[in-house]
Amino acid sequence: MTSAPSSKANIIVVTTGGTIAMAEDQQTKSVRPLSSEALQAVLPYVSDHAKVQMDHYLNIPSPHITPDIMFQISQRAKEWLERPETDGLVITHGTDTLEETAYYLDLVLHFDKPIVVTGAMRSQGELGADGPVNLVNAIRTAAHPRAKGKGVLVVFNDEIHAARWVTKTHTSNVATFRSPSHGPVGYVTKKDILFHQSISKKVQLPHKQPRARVDLIKAAAGTDDCFLRCALDSGAEGIVLEGLGQGNIPPAMLPGVKEALRRNIPIVLVSRCYNGIVQDVYGYEGGGKELKELGVVFSNGLNGQKARIQLIAALNVSKDPEALQEFFEDGII
Repeated sequence: MTSAPSSKANIIVVTTGGTIAMAEDQQTKSVRPLSSEALQAVLPYVSDHAKVQMDHYLNIPSPHITPDIMFQISQRAKEWLERPETDGLVITHGTDTLEETAYYLDLVLHFDKPIVVTGAMRSQGELGADGPVNLVNAIRTAAHPRAKGKGVLVVFNDEIHAARWVTKTHTSNVATFRSPSHGPVGYVTKKDILFHQSISKKVQLPHKQPRARVDLIKAAAGTDDCFLRCALDSGAEGIVLEGLGQGNIPPAMLPGVKEALRRNIPIVLVSRCYNGIVQDVYGYEGGGKELKELGVVFSNGLNGQKARIQLIAALNVSKDPEALQEFFEDGII
């Protein structure tokens, strides 16, 4: 026996562009956006599961997405979610920055109604195009009662992922979206939507216009503080530092770190590893223990791009390192 909804849910699909709304131009052999109605063809396939209304909001490639556009998408989503007749929301999005938008929505939208983000790795017209089935599965998930109260979900390749854990892991494979430390929280089958993981308490931040500039800087063997100083000279109001291992950096990066902290520019530390968390373990120069003592904020399991999005949103609340440390520790793993 399945637990599918007994009546059709009212689901809004907000389209923002991406490969799911593109096709290959036969003359130029390049993939380009289609008209806003390109996704309408899948609607007959969900008629048994939901009543769907399409909102063709944007049609832009995901590399063109900015924090300001994420905020605009969140505003549009909020407008729909506040309507009592709306039971759930699906947002289509390009895959390159999908995880960042999904996580931003997870931070600032505080609704129990299901919010699902999806997209495609293969454009329409390609052999094995995954957009139609991903959209159908996203709508089915948003229409399901068990999807309520789980925060923002990402549905791809028959899997359901939590927005805070999922990341793009392959440049072209349709199974690109993974949650390295946790795995999917559920699956879409032919007959039902199945959840097998609970999702713990999440960080909640105010739904305000993002204004802070935050730069993401990666550490590697022998890197110095050149990019840190460039970020400071360019007006960065926060920095996410993607460190080595458990949260260590080359000693030559330390002068830039100290200068940023002297200017009260918060630095959030993550690891360039895609599994695990940063910890103040190593006491050598540039080690995590020294960084912690200097006042660097340690993130709890986020990757660099998501930590940047969270810091942008958190700076609407505070620049205090202790307050920021609470935001980055709370409810991530």
